[in-house]
Amino acid sequence: MDGPLRAFLADLFRTAVDAAHPATCLPPPLPAPPNGRLILLAAGKAAGSMAETAERFYLNQLGLSPERLCGIAVARHGYGRPLQVITMIEAGHPVPDAAGLAAAAQALELADSGGPNDLVLVLMSGGASANWIAPADGVSFADKQAVTRALLRSGANIGEINTVRKHLSRIKGGRLARHAYPAQLSTIAISDVPGDDPSAIGSGPTVPDPTTLADARAIVAKYRLALPESVTRALNDANNESPKPGDPAFAKTSFALAARPADSLRAAEAAVLKAGYECVSLGANLEGEARDVAAQHAALARGLRAQGKRAVILSGGELTVTIRGKGRGGPNQEYALALSLALAGMPGVAALAGDTDGTDGGAGAATDPAGAYCDGETVARAKALGLDPAAFLGDNDSTGFFEALGDLVAPGPTYTNVNDFRAIVVDRP
Repeated sequence: MDGPLRAFLADLFRTAVDAAHPATCLPPPLPAPPNGRLILLAAGKAAGSMAETAERFYLNQLGLSPERLCGIAVARHGYGRPLQVITMIEAGHPVPDAAGLAAAAQALELADSGGPNDLVLVLMSGGASANWIAPADGVSFADKQAVTRALLRSGANIGEINTVRKHLSRIKGGRLARHAYPAQLSTIAISDVPGDDPSAIGSGPTVPDPTTLADARAIVAKYRLALPESVTRALNDANNESPKPGDPAFAKTSFALAARPADSLRAAEAAVLKAGYECVSLGANLEGEARDVAAQHAALARGLRAQGKRAVILSGGELTVTIRGKGRGGPNQEYALALSLALAGMPGVAALAGDTDGTDGGAGAATDPAGAYCDGETVARAKALGLDPAAFLGDNDSTGFFEALGDLVAPGPTYTNVNDFRAIVVDRP
């Protein structure tokens, strides 16, 4: 694809990611240390870097004695960071594994140890739902994994997925707050969800849960999920209802956002305007089927071209893919493949779609691609290589398609996560 436009798109992606890195956004909301112990519990794709930043703040900047700091951080495999005092664990994502199971057990034990003079500091980021796995009583670890796989394949959005998972857990949906009480509980999160709902980030382990067991059962019915018998029983057991507003567990809690998808989008908007383009921002909360959204955005790009405008279309949010084929890929790559078909033959246009955490779909490896580049010549270049873009899209094999073209976005772990980032440049032909 066009070299200068590709470089510009890569710069926009880095700008968005840098704005949400814990080293930049976390120090301001960190609370003062308590009179007693500081118990740090971090989970999600940014957990390692959040814990690393917090350690530097308390130990190096404030001079807190290491004996007063303890805790555990769990991130997906490949996303760990070197820590001074806090234990670092790498665990499975999006399907949980035994490491996540052990990490959640340790986090609950540490929370249980907190007293009235202690502060339990919870650092949350996207991915925590898979990294902290503590199945409800009567639900086996294997059954919980099976539920996660079924939900991921169903086309359910992240809110629906988390609604089910929260009612099959001993840590999610406000339950960690019950373990931390009577210690002071402070949660700081990097949001990866549309609307920045605290109960949705990492399945809201420290905040009241507005969803119910009935909601979870409705989602199971909506997607006609075949679930293990133990899961069906759990979703019909009133003891698995999550704590609601007014529960005593939330009497000594606080919640703050360190970074939001909108913050990263605004940083990219400033870079777009500085480069001399008009910015068309569609917001940070887009949802929907990846290929359908791509068609809408392609129509918008063609409309801007027809008006003779030189512009960049920016959007965030979290798209979904209903899996019909057997290929590899994620929502960002599928969006880019569908977009390349919709923009075929249009000169002076290029796009990037990538997940700010550094991986998009894939098999769970830290080296999985984050997304892909495409432009108006992508389809022609593919056909010259004997590739049929429509066939790749039908097989959900966007990774295979862009791998063959050399157009994958593969930055590796970014140590943060504020959802998807998409940019379409409409330049002069």
